[in-house]
Amino acid sequence: MKISAFVLTGILLMTACGKKEQKSETNVNENPAKEKVEVKEVAGRKNFSDKAVITPLPAIMIATWDEKENPDVMMAAWGGQCGPKHITFELSAHKTTENIRLKKAFTISFATKNDIAQSDYFGIVSANDVPDKVAKAGFTVTKSPNVDAPIINEYKLTLECKVVTFDEDGNGGARVVGEIVNMSADESILDEEGNIDLGKLQPVIFDSSKNTYRVVGEKVGDAWGSGKAIQESEVK
Repeated sequence: MKISAFVLTGILLMTACGKKEQKSETNVNENPAKEKVEVKEVAGRKNFSDKAVITPLPAIMIATWDEKENPDVMMAAWGGQCGPKHITFELSAHKTTENIRLKKAFTISFATKNDIAQSDYFGIVSANDVPDKVAKAGFTVTKSPNVDAPIINEYKLTLECKVVTFDEDGNGGARVVGEIVNMSADESILDEEGNIDLGKLQPVIFDSSKNTYRVVGEKVGDAWGSGKAIQESEVK
């Protein structure tokens, strides 16, 4: 008996969809996140249950335009680099979230020791309540030549980013992934070879265990180098 290509294709599609649906249902039922975990204490340590301290958490400064090109800056701690030229962060319902949804672009800078008062201010005051909060902090902006977002002149390291994904959470927030189009730095934070020197920038991290900021800067080793002594001893 001959089966036409059209009928055969239909059979294959129905079979595939059935398997996909079955697989999806199985995944939901077997999702570990849905299961209640009975937490057991680790002996010899102080246990905090599900309270998490992740380090380091960069104090990232997200700058955006609103619909009238008023600049806004927000500090966010729940974010970081997720690829060679990608950055991700998660936001609840904020003015910044609305602006990114509208413009599909933003810039990222980093809070530093020298601007911690202004940076913290940007984290506690909403542009919904204080539309000119950037000016009130004494900061100025320049229009990015690469994306539809402002560059905050007082921040000495800036990433210009376009939105790659904007996953809504259903409550006004979103998980955002941005692609870094360009990075620019003030010459005052460069070393003799023209590379960015974090010791000169003095960025801060958010210490979630004590709700404080801590400075990054001291060099303690060489990446892909400090462990070579152990590696070489294994060869011997």
